[in-house]
Amino acid sequence: MNTTRMSSRLALVGGTAVSSVLLLSSAAYAHVTVQPQGEAAKGGYATVNFKVPNERDNASTVKLEVTLPMDHPVASVMPQPVPGWTVTVEKAKLAKPLDLHGKKITEAPSKITWTASGSKIGPGQFQQFPVSLGRLPEDADQLVFKALQTYDNKEVVRWIEVPEEGAAEPDSPAPVLKLTAAGDGAHGAKPAAAGTRPADGNASKTEAAPADVSDPTARVLGVVGILVGAVGIVYGVLAGRRRSA
Repeated sequence: MNTTRMSSRLALVGGTAVSSVLLLSSAAYAHVTVQPQGEAAKGGYATVNFKVPNERDNASTVKLEVTLPMDHPVASVMPQPVPGWTVTVEKAKLAKPLDLHGKKITEAPSKITWTASGSKIGPGQFQQFPVSLGRLPEDADQLVFKALQTYDNKEVVRWIEVPEEGAAEPDSPAPVLKLTAAGDGAHGAKPAAAGTRPADGNASKTEAAPADVSDPTARVLGVVGILVGAVGIVYGVLAGRRRSA
């Protein structure tokens, strides 16, 4: 085997390994998720972001539908306006009324729908949809928000599978908001951590990685570096043997 052919094969092996790692890493965190800006405490109020990445190379996301849990209802929701999107909130009757500030609440928000009206989430982009939630239930450790993501080619992705503790992550996990024990001042969410950036519209894949994916990205880059280094070492050893032969 001559040096040129050996180099070509090593390059092919290295390139295949790097591509596989990158493809697997993107699938690992490219889901619709819910992210609290601060702490989501039981019995309190919180501002959360529904983060929607576009997973397609040939279509844009034009609608997001989020179903709110009615077994542990949230008394009210207030979506923040997002430029280029219209939002509607549906309500449903409660089997058991809620007591909120001395008033009986007989219906609660059941669904939030964002529809593109001049904007889309294009390939390689994501969009955040901020919502103020409250009062959060006191009898639950988490809230599951099943979501439907619609593309402009009519494809609908159903993020509705409930993750189970100790089990592998499902293929289409529903967004889950963890609730912490209520503490002092639980009726208001704690301030966002330093460095948190407010949602401000579409962000391309060339933008700095958001906090929730920075660690996976760093790990992926580390693995890529190891693979490339290993390929280089093998090539150097084989080339040295070729010269000494």
